[in-house]
Amino acid sequence: MNSTFDVVGIGENSVDFVYRLPGPPAPNAKLPVSALRVSCGGQVATTLSTCAALGLRAAYVGTFGNDDNGGRIREALTRRRVDITHALVREAPNRYAVILVDERTGDRTVVWERDPRLTLNASDLPRDVVTDTRVLHVDDVDVGASLATARLAAEAGIPVTCDVDRVTGETAALVASVTVPILAEHVPAALTGEDDIPRALRALRRDHHTMIVVTLGTQGAMLLEGDVVHHVPAFEVDAVDTTGAGDVFRGAFIYAMLRGDGPLELLRFASAAAAVSCTREGAMDGVPTLGEVERVLTMRN
Repeated sequence: MNSTFDVVGIGENSVDFVYRLPGPPAPNAKLPVSALRVSCGGQVATTLSTCAALGLRAAYVGTFGNDDNGGRIREALTRRRVDITHALVREAPNRYAVILVDERTGDRTVVWERDPRLTLNASDLPRDVVTDTRVLHVDDVDVGASLATARLAAEAGIPVTCDVDRVTGETAALVASVTVPILAEHVPAALTGEDDIPRALRALRRDHHTMIVVTLGTQGAMLLEGDVVHHVPAFEVDAVDTTGAGDVFRGAFIYAMLRGDGPLELLRFASAAAAVSCTREGAMDGVPTLGEVERVLTMRN
């Protein structure tokens, strides 16, 4: 049976106020602002924008505020051909973030605020949409909703990827509930107490995990398939802003997974997409086209 969507994402969106600074923020430091840019992002919103830019049919399920920022992110997703018809608008300010970017390196510090009224609950989920896709992607923001949708997808035989970049009391359950966990660098050690990443990934592996992936920043990315560890180094670029690079990686990974790429090809393609995003300001504004990703891959080869 054909699905309406290639990927449905459950989770976060954000309006980002990006301040470029001449150096890293530090205690008691006073730094002038080099530039200010307002852009759109959020873990799942950026991942879905990447999927759509690469040609996938993408749908977002989450909550928007009813303020100007909520209107801005809804317009941005619609312009990027991400379906938002099943998302909710709440009487609350939209989630926003202040991002401080060290213009010398592209490294960033993120501070954010999300009104509790934006919480997505399991009862808010459109079951027919969750099961009408080739892949479900969830994040770790509203874990209850993510766990509920992961269970629905599992019952329907739909693979589930996840974006986990923090560790709480519910993180282990979320990682265990999906098919392809995609974790931030610090998460495997935090969950297992094992500093060696391959050993940590093996400790996290469950029978239903087809792959476990960890993004490693400047060290590239690693993937465990069965008992085999695959690693690719990061592509060298002149980084302008690393905001959203991990989310772009996930979107590109989903695209390559759906077209049937092998483990090393998956990592290379997703890493190349993330590298392109680092050469631009903003999260969703840094999303690359398929041609741009392929050009980076050709340069590496």
